[in-house]
Amino acid sequence: MTELFPQTSKVFTVSELTRSIRGALEVKFGGVWVQGEISNYKLHPSGHQYFTLKDQRAQISCVIWRDTMPRKLSGQPLVDGAQVQAYGTVTVFEARGQYQLNIQILQPRGVGLLQAKFEALKRKLDAEGLFAPERKRALPKFPRRIGIITSPSGAAVRDMLNVLRRRAPWLQILINPVRVQGTGAAQEIAVAIRELAMPSENWKPLDLIVVTRGGGSIEDLWEFNEEIVARAIFHSAVPIVSAVGHEIDFTICDFVADLRAPAPSAAAELIVPDITDLERRIDSWSRALARQLLNRSRDAQQRLDHARETLQRCLAHKIDSYKRSLLHIMRALQARSPARELIMRRNRFADLHRRLVACPRRLLENALHRFQHMEGILRVLGPAATLRRGYSITINEHGKIIRTIATVRPKMKIRTRISDGEFGSEVL
Repeated sequence: MTELFPQTSKVFTVSELTRSIRGALEVKFGGVWVQGEISNYKLHPSGHQYFTLKDQRAQISCVIWRDTMPRKLSGQPLVDGAQVQAYGTVTVFEARGQYQLNIQILQPRGVGLLQAKFEALKRKLDAEGLFAPERKRALPKFPRRIGIITSPSGAAVRDMLNVLRRRAPWLQILINPVRVQGTGAAQEIAVAIRELAMPSENWKPLDLIVVTRGGGSIEDLWEFNEEIVARAIFHSAVPIVSAVGHEIDFTICDFVADLRAPAPSAAAELIVPDITDLERRIDSWSRALARQLLNRSRDAQQRLDHARETLQRCLAHKIDSYKRSLLHIMRALQARSPARELIMRRNRFADLHRRLVACPRRLLENALHRFQHMEGILRVLGPAATLRRGYSITINEHGKIIRTIATVRPKMKIRTRISDGEFGSEVL
């Protein structure tokens, strides 16, 4: 008899079985692309998005976690009935025992895998700040040395060199040749960026780097959409210009670079000034400077002429004033000249002499009598007569008369004058 329930079989719990199924699904399928129609779309208050992806025969539950991607599809909100292509991982929601698709990329149906990968990487790097405008560096206005990363045989480098040599013949150009298409080209481009951005003994530091190639399909330009190239540009110490493809082509490289040029030849025009335009501007500045110098020279000459006229007027006024002062001094000198004074004194002396000669003798006798009378008075009342009467005059060592005892001190040298001489003594 056959045993319906073998005793050797392991008995799983519901959680164990569900977890095993989840592991088997995730290992088996990994990341897959699925296309279908959205139905039962619901935006949860938490920010997560839930809907069902279905076709005519089957359906699968889908979830987009809040931080995974925006709520719009190519600028349009997600709605029921939209035909989409979704990329995600197959897993199991263990609480309900329901398998579902955790979506990471969602695009309108028919867009293509490469475009979806492009959008996904763009969102990722943008979220990390690699495209932030504030980290973009300004390019030097007059670069002297630049590096170009491109294929040496492509038309892009020839176009750039032609424009650069015409516009900036002084420019030093260093070309780091790489493959710009095919497997492994992205790694070569990233290595070339790091080489040119780092100081080296083989070349002087560069002012900027240009990453460029000609136009092509999205597949042709895909190496410039690789993350390794974007991060090499982001970490470069030298400003980088991206000139990949034509004006309608956009790559991840364009968003990370400090400047995006619509074409290789346009990059050459953007990074260096035109020498013809510079010469024209310098000529214009020279003429403007010459006009300014001429105007300033004229203004200075006018100010100088005005100052000269003012100085001449001042000098003329001063000279006139000095002349008047000198004339006044000369007149004063003439009025008080020695010759004139001598003549006046001589005339006065002659007048006095004439008066003296003409003076009567009686006047002289009267004058002599008055003189003798005064002499007699002085003889009786003068100091000599007083001394003869027994008086004396005592003076100190400085020749001053001692009039009071208060001016005398012990051992003081004094001199006493009497009628017939003088003698010294010391105060006791």
